[in-house]
Amino acid sequence: MAHELPVRLVLSHDLWVPIPAALQYDANDPYAVRAVFHTLDQSGTVEWFLSRDMLAQALSEHTGHGDVRMWPTSDSGRDVVRTVLSSPAGSALLEFPAQGVESFLRETRSAVPPGTESSRFDLDAELAQLLAEN
Repeated sequence: MAHELPVRLVLSHDLWVPIPAALQYDANDPYAVRAVFHTLDQSGTVEWFLSRDMLAQALSEHTGHGDVRMWPTSDSGRDVVRTVLSSPAGSALLEFPAQGVESFLRETRSAVPPGTESSRFDLDAELAQLLAEN
């Protein structure tokens, strides 16, 4: 399932640019959310994997550390989830519309209710695959 969102790339306190983006969820990878951002020149995409639980937590409090940090806030009367993504190439401050994130998470919970993720994940098969690769 995919949910298109109007994400803002914040360049300064007064300047931001819209970035076409989508949150994607696959019930076969029940703990993860894929965030797909289209580059500003539309020549490609950048993808980040986020924790579904962390995304839900970001609607009400600061969460994350290291490469991904998220928190709720309001900007010009609009509730958003601010997200900082950091890599060796640099950092980006993004704003996701909170209502869009909530709607996306409701859809994922319908597909895989919280607490049932492990029933979708075959740990023995994944471990066997990892050991076979080494």
